[in-house]
Amino acid sequence: MALGRLRNFLSGHRADPSSPPPHFLHIRSSKLFIILTLCAAVFSDMFLYGVIVPVVPFALTDRAGVPAEDAQHWVSVLLAVYGAALLVSAPVSGWYADRTSSRRLPLLFGLVALTGATVLLCLARSVALMVVGRLLQGCAAGVVWTVGMALMVDTVGQKDIGQLLGYVGISMSVGIIIAPLVGGVVYQRSGYYAVYYVCFGLLALDIAMRLALVEKKIAAQWDDVVGVEGKGVAGTNTAEEVGEEDSAAVEVKGEDLDVPGGTSSTGASTTNEAATSIQPPATSSTTPPQPRPRLPMLTLLSSRRLLAALWGCLIQASILTAFDSVLPLFVSRTFSWSPTGAGLIFLPILIPGFFAPLFGAISDRHGPRWLAVSGFVLAIPCLVLLRFVDHNSTRQVVLLCALLAVLGTALAAVMPPLMAEITYIVEAKEVRSPGIFGAKGAYAQAYGLFVMAFAGGCLVGPIWAGFVDEKSGWGTMGWSLAVLCIGGAVPVLIWTGGLVTRNNAKTGAERAMGRREVKVDDGGEGGVVDEGAVREEAK
Repeated sequence: MALGRLRNFLSGHRADPSSPPPHFLHIRSSKLFIILTLCAAVFSDMFLYGVIVPVVPFALTDRAGVPAEDAQHWVSVLLAVYGAALLVSAPVSGWYADRTSSRRLPLLFGLVALTGATVLLCLARSVALMVVGRLLQGCAAGVVWTVGMALMVDTVGQKDIGQLLGYVGISMSVGIIIAPLVGGVVYQRSGYYAVYYVCFGLLALDIAMRLALVEKKIAAQWDDVVGVEGKGVAGTNTAEEVGEEDSAAVEVKGEDLDVPGGTSSTGASTTNEAATSIQPPATSSTTPPQPRPRLPMLTLLSSRRLLAALWGCLIQASILTAFDSVLPLFVSRTFSWSPTGAGLIFLPILIPGFFAPLFGAISDRHGPRWLAVSGFVLAIPCLVLLRFVDHNSTRQVVLLCALLAVLGTALAAVMPPLMAEITYIVEAKEVRSPGIFGAKGAYAQAYGLFVMAFAGGCLVGPIWAGFVDEKSGWGTMGWSLAVLCIGGAVPVLIWTGGLVTRNNAKTGAERAMGRREVKVDDGGEGGVVDEGAVREEAK
């Protein structure tokens, strides 16, 4: 009985019909509070990831007894271990989150793991304990990102998802910006343990917010007592609800040829009917039921659009995290900067992350393809020109900061459209084959794949940059990352938002979904299909 009460408390479920609603239910289940809590969770995760970046090189030599000449190697290893743990934990977290009745419960489990990781890293006096701490920290991050992004879609649906994910991007950028700065300054002025006192204070705030959070579907249990606004949960839409979305999508002929089926601002009279007709009536005897796949991730991975988006996320994360392993040591040996300076040098590359909501809004309006491709293209010359920063002078410092600022802007333009693209693809598959992912959908598993891609970048980036910088120098490291950018831009150009050769979309919603909306004779079923797919079927 006590275990049941504890589980109900952690998940937020109503214990029995006579249970009163939680205090301040309307506020705790509001869209604003849920988004703030998720942003705080992402901020905490990124802060705890980045706060030790300028501290680790010195902690390795002072506390773990690592020789100074081996510090670069172990910095890269610790960063890569985090990425490896994130890579493994993300799909497991997504699978569990899509099968549990509460998103809050796995979020709390992730917070416990994050607290344990922070304690380990604080007390570690050996490389082995540092590695274990980073492993646990990576596992916790997998839970936060996977479950958090799924809860975001549950809360706000598909409409304006790019812009709202941009606010998550701001939280990530603020965490990464503040963390190295705080870590470097506090370590230099107050010592090693003071850095972790800040971390524990942040964890306490995060714990309070996650315990206060009430999901909308959980809050709906008290509808008989108090009304809760916005009870709908994304991923469980009926056909009628799908028709009310601004950019619902369909797949045609087994491919991600997606069409919005929502009501336009001009009041088109057929759009709701078209979206509703996508899902056949339950009483129809002529349409066989859709089989439910045992492994939703395999269904998701059959989408070339999704693979292109994941590949773009991996490349973006690789380039962003590559500098974590080389930039502090580069400015230390080139400009003779202290740990404070090593933390401050991350500001130019991370401050542009504040533009993420703007980039997300542009993606919602004009589609994800060209914004993401433009970001990759803009990053290429910045990475190549890093080779000209090679000695200590004021002009060299200004040049480095300018290149990092433009690079940060380019990378900030890539992630929001690709994250929104993942939501569009899941919605497309669900509308095309209702129930294909089960009653609870597959948003957590889809974002688990995103986290895997991001983690792959966290794994590849530091190792790549550290190895190339050590063997061939700073300049070669820069242009090698530029080659990665080219490799990321090409698939994104071809498949993001739909196959580029058949993308004749005109309106903003159509561009977001990658297809032009046209009416065709479909044998009396009614609906809207893809013009390019019709041509394909005629061949």
